[in-house]
Amino acid sequence: MDLHLRGKRVLITGASKGIGAAAAEAFAEEGAHLLLAARSGDQLKALADRLRTAHQIDATTSIVDLRKEQDVARLAKEAADIDILVNNAGDIPGGSIDKIDEAAWRHAWELKVFGYINLTRYIYAQMKAKGGGVIINDIGAAGEKFDANYICGSAGNAALMAFTRALGGSLADNIRVVGINPGPVGTDRHVTLLKTRAKHQFGDESRYKEFQKSLPLGRPAHAREIGDLMAFLASDRAGYTSGVIYTVDGGISAGWG
Repeated sequence: MDLHLRGKRVLITGASKGIGAAAAEAFAEEGAHLLLAARSGDQLKALADRLRTAHQIDATTSIVDLRKEQDVARLAKEAADIDILVNNAGDIPGGSIDKIDEAAWRHAWELKVFGYINLTRYIYAQMKAKGGGVIINDIGAAGEKFDANYICGSAGNAALMAFTRALGGSLADNIRVVGINPGPVGTDRHVTLLKTRAKHQFGDESRYKEFQKSLPLGRPAHAREIGDLMAFLASDRAGYTSGVIYTVDGGISAGWG
């Protein structure tokens, strides 16, 4: 399917690995030009170089920490001409209420919650001035299937779900805003969270794979399955879609298993 994204300009945060890198692959294959942002410069550059060569697109990088206001402002300036924003950066730790202190909680939300909100504030204004655009928020299924052992993430994701629905509920500015709630995705972060859970439940983090056996199809989602959905939702093929959250968890939230 041709998503008619050729020539579109896309900013992806948290793009150096995982879902962000998979999204970059998906958009590049559609012929979109990329601005890839993350804190990891070497990985980001390697990805941009590879995609530029493989797909004959423009792919530039920006090393940013979205916890810092000056970095957010600089990135928004670099992205003045983008058509699509993919908010993806985040590393909220696992843990129960007694394990996540205030400093850790605030540090996590500065990136995943306020990082999304602050960058969106800049980009939304720029898109409005241009006449429209699309914002995709990669959130997380813990925002709807609450987990006391991932309480900081559940609360943060729920906030971003409300933010997405509120902002995307009006198309007065011709800006579509859509969220995706991935369930378990086979990334390094997924393994880290499962190890935390295994240590809490079994006292042995090496037993994390036991949790994967009970997942739909016996596996987590592939990062590219999320990236492909992002590309579709950003395209005119989904042009009447805004203010909603797509859950991609193999049916877990619907009562699977």
